[in-house]
Amino acid sequence: MTRRVVLIRAVNVGGAKLPMSDLKAIAADLGASDVATYIASGNLVADVPGDPDAFDRALESTIQERFGYFREAISRTRDEMVAALDAHPFEVLEPKYSYISFMLSAPTAEAVEAAAAVPTGDDRWQVVGRELHLRYAAGAGRAQLKDAQLLRALGKIPTTARNLNTVRTLIEMAS
Repeated sequence: MTRRVVLIRAVNVGGAKLPMSDLKAIAADLGASDVATYIASGNLVADVPGDPDAFDRALESTIQERFGYFREAISRTRDEMVAALDAHPFEVLEPKYSYISFMLSAPTAEAVEAAAAVPTGDDRWQVVGRELHLRYAAGAGRAQLKDAQLLRALGKIPTTARNLNTVRTLIEMAS
């Protein structure tokens, strides 16, 4: 068993309903233990059996079968979450305005270079490994940076963002 933080992309927004009690039950049915969720945005912490990537893919498939939509599961160990938080390259003026977007894989150097042309206004971004770090000047709800344009430039890699407050809580839960 490996302790993992599993992040489900884009649930409980835009009609993609996923009750956290169902997410916990699905994870347990797939063999996970010590399962917990945090807020209703697809955050799961659990000890997962076998290959973590296989668990993530099984979780995706089961959610699709039961709820009728596909959403990526992106997971990290506690240590990987800590490393991502420690690597946050921006001064944190307001934790709820600073995010880490966890990517399924790292973008290519060419994609990162192409993304540099995306207008950002006062918002900032930087890729560090498999994470896209963001700092919104006035919050994600009033972003000057067009996230969809940035993600297209980075190669349309499945990504899910959490603010630094949530990342810290997930690290605590995984400890």
